[in-house]
Amino acid sequence: MPPFLSVIIPAYNEERRLPSTLVTVQSYLERAPYSWELIVADDGSLDSTIAAAKACFRSANCRVSPAPRNQGKGAAIRRGMLEAKGRYRLFTDADNSTPIEEVARLLRRMKESQADVAIASRAAPGARLEKRQPLHRELMGRSFNLVVQTLAVPGIKDTQCGFKLFSAEATEAIFPLQSMDGFSFDVELLLLARQKGFSIVEVPVRWIDNPDSRVSPMRDSARVFVDVLRIRWRHRDGS
Repeated sequence: MPPFLSVIIPAYNEERRLPSTLVTVQSYLERAPYSWELIVADDGSLDSTIAAAKACFRSANCRVSPAPRNQGKGAAIRRGMLEAKGRYRLFTDADNSTPIEEVARLLRRMKESQADVAIASRAAPGARLEKRQPLHRELMGRSFNLVVQTLAVPGIKDTQCGFKLFSAEATEAIFPLQSMDGFSFDVELLLLARQKGFSIVEVPVRWIDNPDSRVSPMRDSARVFVDVLRIRWRHRDGS
C-alpha cells in the first residue's frame, strides 16, 4: 500500500548540513501516526552527500534518488516528487529552515480547506520568523514577489519558501509539465497548479533563516525577471 506521506529533500553538496536534518526528520516521522517514506533527491553532488545520507538512514522507508549530473534544484525535486508514492508529497530543504513539524499544520489546513496544494509562507499573518534574513535578502524577496504577483500568481504572498505539500493527484498532473530547474521553479509549479484547477492554500509557519544560503542576491536577482517572463510565455495557453 502506498505511504500516506512522502518527504523529498533535494540535496547538492550537502554532506555537512544534511545529516542533522535527516536525523530530525526521521525522528519526527517515526512518531507520526501514519505511514511514510523519505527520499533524498541528490542533484549530482560532488562530495559525500549520498554516503552521508545513507549513513543516517534508520529505515527501509528511506532512500536516495541519484542524478548522473547537476541539473538544478527544480530538476531534483521534480524527480523525487514523481518517484514518490505517497498520498501526500512534501518537499523541504536540506537545512530544515522550516521545521519538519510544520507539515502537520499544512496537512490540517489542506484537509480543512479541501485544497490540493498547501504552501508554507513566511509572509502570511501568523508566521513566526525566529531568525530573520539579512535586510538585503528580505528586500530581494519582496522585489521578487512583486514581479511574481504582477506577472504570474497574484495573491500568493510567499512563493519561495521551500516547504510545499501536494496531493498525489496534483503532483502527477503538475510536475511532468515543470520545465524550470533554477531559482524560479516554485513559481512555475504554482502557476501550473492554478491553470490545472488545483486549489492552493498558503499556511503561516515557523521559519529559521540559515545564513548559508545558496541564493546570491547579485547573481540571482538578474535572472528573476527573465525567468518569470519565460514561465508566463511557456504557459500562456494554459498548458
